Amino acid sequence: MNKNDLITLEITDITNEGFGFGKYNGMAVFVPLTAVGDEIEAKVLKVNKSYAYAKLEKLLLPSPDRIENDCPAFGKCGGCAFRHISYNAELKAKESFVKDAFMKIGGFETENINFLPIEPSDEIERYRNKLEMPVGINESGEMYCGFYAQRSHRIIPVNDCLLQPEIFSEIAWFIVQKAKALKISAYNEERHEGVLRHIFLRKAENKPDGGLCCVIVAKRKVPEFNRLARELSEQFPQITGIVLNINPDKTNVILGEKEILLCGKADITDEMCGVPVEISPKSFYQVNTKTAEKIYRKATEFANPSGKVILDLYCGAGTIGLSMAKNAKKIIGVEIIPEAVENAKANAKRLGVQNAEFICANAGDTATLGISEKPDVILLDPPRKGCDEKTLDFCASLSPARIVMISCNPATAARDCKWLSELGFRVNAVQAFDLFPRTRHVECVVLLSRDK
Repeated sequence: MNKNDLITLEITDITNEGFGFGKYNGMAVFVPLTAVGDEIEAKVLKVNKSYAYAKLEKLLLPSPDRIENDCPAFGKCGGCAFRHISYNAELKAKESFVKDAFMKIGGFETENINFLPIEPSDEIERYRNKLEMPVGINESGEMYCGFYAQRSHRIIPVNDCLLQPEIFSEIAWFIVQKAKALKISAYNEERHEGVLRHIFLRKAENKPDGGLCCVIVAKRKVPEFNRLARELSEQFPQITGIVLNINPDKTNVILGEKEILLCGKADITDEMCGVPVEISPKSFYQVNTKTAEKIYRKATEFANPSGKVILDLYCGAGTIGLSMAKNAKKIIGVEIIPEAVENAKANAKRLGVQNAEFICANAGDTATLGISEKPDVILLDPPRKGCDEKTLDFCASLSPARIVMISCNPATAARDCKWLSELGFRVNAVQAFDLFPRTRHVECVVLLSRDK
């Protein structure tokens, strides 16, 4: 097999990258935008020693899982991976992603773990409560907004993302049009020039009058943004606060350190699992509120918090820990983002919770601060990269009866569970949750207990 060869291929599986998989003369071939059961003609793009990448040239026999794609940016934008297959087929694939990770990366015997059926999302369209859109300039010099292509910082123009509420797209394009009229330049990442970098929107799912707009810029003194904010708030009364975030650094990180409140309030309040949550631009908050509530209820079930001391690492705005506070003896939350810690404290005060404390620290450095009480249960909700070994060692040193892990990356969850298993913990149960429908991402909740 050589580059540019045309080959006939049957797709037999889907990888966790969302690529279809088949074998040609014994060699693995990965083809995006294909479905299990497809028979295709593919053009070979790259050949390595044991595998190759190809693109779909012709669909010879479509899979029963196939459906019509309804998004013009699909296949270009790096967001969705599964707009071409049925939702049932997507759920089946994601369930296998989680099982395969624990078997192949974690080295676990899957028959020794209770894999619960995947929990679907109630909504597969318009479910996101958060939008991050980069702004760029096209070849004609016109400003536009959109999303990055996969594994790239090339911006694909998107008029209306079907995962976002329609009003998000309306607000984003309104900002772009007003910026053009006010002669505010778009940021050029390669040359590190220009002003307007990103448009960042959040909304309260259970409080429909709450909406936050954060405009990320490379330069602080741009008085035109005061006028833009006035016109934006007049056009969209749903927006209760507009914040200017200044990020002058040459970086891929979206948010900068400094913020200026242009109008309204700098945060919004939502409610999750009965807990009022104060959300600032930098606070972590799950993008699919309804499915996140299902995840947190499962985590509560696994934690069995009644009368227990709960150590909540990577606690964000404190939502999950505070949802357990009424039954727990004590909640100790740890979060590295200062604004999120302040949000968590405010949320606890608003609820009248007296048995919760929140510490601003890196999860792995908590040992140096001292924990007021030995935890019975540890909650772990790390970012995609998972936990570092220092954090896992610290968790094991506290000898909790249970560890409950919430993970947005089955690969790092399986890796971290393997490490914990070597430190005396057993993986009892795993359940997948489709927090991000139509994308390749899948969440899972894991229950570990200390071996006797």
